[in-house]
Amino acid sequence: MEVFDLFVKTIIFRPYVFIFLAAFLFSAVKLIGWPRTWRFWLISWATAFACEFSSTRTGIPFGWYFYNGSTVGQELYFSNVPFMDSISFSFLLFASYCVAMGLLLPFDSSPSVECTPRKEVRFDVETRTSWAVYALTAFLFAFVDMVIDPVALRGDRWFLGKIYYYPDPGWHFGVPFANYIGWAVVGLISLAVYFPLDRRLPSLSPLQPITRRLLLGIGLYYGVLAFNLGVTFWIGEFVMGMSGVLMHLPILIILTIRLTRKN
Repeated sequence: MEVFDLFVKTIIFRPYVFIFLAAFLFSAVKLIGWPRTWRFWLISWATAFACEFSSTRTGIPFGWYFYNGSTVGQELYFSNVPFMDSISFSFLLFASYCVAMGLLLPFDSSPSVECTPRKEVRFDVETRTSWAVYALTAFLFAFVDMVIDPVALRGDRWFLGKIYYYPDPGWHFGVPFANYIGWAVVGLISLAVYFPLDRRLPSLSPLQPITRRLLLGIGLYYGVLAFNLGVTFWIGEFVMGMSGVLMHLPILIILTIRLTRKN
């Protein structure tokens, strides 16, 4: 009962995290179905938790950082790691995966209701588990954290709270570069486990339109990005906020052009 009570407190304390989690579950089930969704979530959460548990004790793979336990009793922890922190990796990795597929997967022409050609993403297992998608997903996963982690580090100035710190602050608004390497490592390990499972599971039935379903996950990526940029500007960190905007704007433009052009 104590764990259940803490879980309920966590939802009340961090509602924005669970809104993003719900959006992940909805968009993932729509795109890849429930059997793949729960495997993706479990693999990415377990990998993230193991890496966080390791880093706070050995500095691998994120570098040294520590949770200060300031919210113990207010939200659920597994060992010394807040539950909401490790589950965030799951929806961020899925969202990054969707953006990578939007940027790389080829298109096929598909007849629409009006019998006119319509672009649809080729969503067969070989293309969505390719090496290019694998590498780009890991990059985008770490890249979005370059907006998230600097503002999270300043959690005492907004409703996150000051929950962790780096003993040796880094060059990127106080965040060490090792942290971003760690995020890429979590993405690479998670997908290295998930992709072979995806190939072995029964083929997905041809649900159309795939492109629209993929946009749900892409929307999650930019929804999380917009939320964190909004908080960054709200606490008065204009330079940090503009840095995040300028970093991500070129990718958004390329993605928009690719998904909206007619041929």
